[in-house]
Amino acid sequence: MAKHTQEAPRTRGPQLEPHQIVLRPLITEKGQHQSTGHHRAYPFEVNPWSSKEEIKAAVEHLFDVQVDKVRTQNRQGKKRRYRFKLGRQSHWKKAIVTLKADSPGIDFF
Repeated sequence: MAKHTQEAPRTRGPQLEPHQIVLRPLITEKGQHQSTGHHRAYPFEVNPWSSKEEIKAAVEHLFDVQVDKVRTQNRQGKKRRYRFKLGRQSHWKKAIVTLKADSPGIDFF
């Protein structure tokens, strides 16, 4: 029998600081509706290299809240046209952070 050794957790890309992980909040009508009431979910644009654990730690550090769960989506960039040239916007990553019931909310305004 071979011994099972403890391996270091696999990481992608460079080590990121909390302000490099959370890029900006997504202020939309749907996002404002989710953040109020019983949902307590806040959407953010995050660094594509960040993991759910890193996003949770960054939001807790930056906003002094307690995070319950994090859901992520990798969004495809939209195709755009300028005159006769075709182009594409960059791909980006979206995170929806749900706060615990006893945690204070996040005020963006």
